[in-house]
Amino acid sequence: MPELRKTDHVAEITWLGMVPQDRENIRSVAMDQARATYAGFEGDFHAGLTRPACVRVRNLHPKGTEIRNTRQLSILSAEEMAQIAAAMDLPELDPTLLGASIILKGIPDFTLVPPGSRLQNAHGATLVVDIENGPCNLPAREIEVDAPGHGKGFKPAAQGKRGVTAWVEREGPLAVGDRLTLFVPNQPVWPHLG
Repeated sequence: MPELRKTDHVAEITWLGMVPQDRENIRSVAMDQARATYAGFEGDFHAGLTRPACVRVRNLHPKGTEIRNTRQLSILSAEEMAQIAAAMDLPELDPTLLGASIILKGIPDFTLVPPGSRLQNAHGATLVVDIENGPCNLPAREIEVDAPGHGKGFKPAAQGKRGVTAWVEREGPLAVGDRLTLFVPNQPVWPHLG
């Protein structure tokens, strides 16, 4: 039996972007298409097979330790972004301000998709969901630049809605308008949590 179950949930890519390597801030640059390689999106600040450990894994690895890069991409939901914007009293939330790689629409409660899930397009390009991408101050700073007085509201508004980090399992092209099918692990929730 396959260890991943195909679901009826299909998402559409509504936006693609990358954070330039020579970045001055977290802002993404929009693209119509990208090639997903084993290292992520070519030229992206977060690309690479490995990366230095950061604050997100500080209870496992000292800062700067070389680890596997499971944070190649930042994927968010258009529906959850609309909820964040509404909670911040903004008409919309610009993905460039969040350092986003991919914005999807069509999967409910996207941030809660189980780790290990896959998103696959018709060309076979396959992305693996790592973990929830917790809200941080970097997007809040960029929001504050473009919408003064609203930046501080980002972290509380984005709690549980900030999307996920992901890495490339199978290389292939991605484009705005592509449809991605969701596969989830055939595994129950571990009963010893909490």
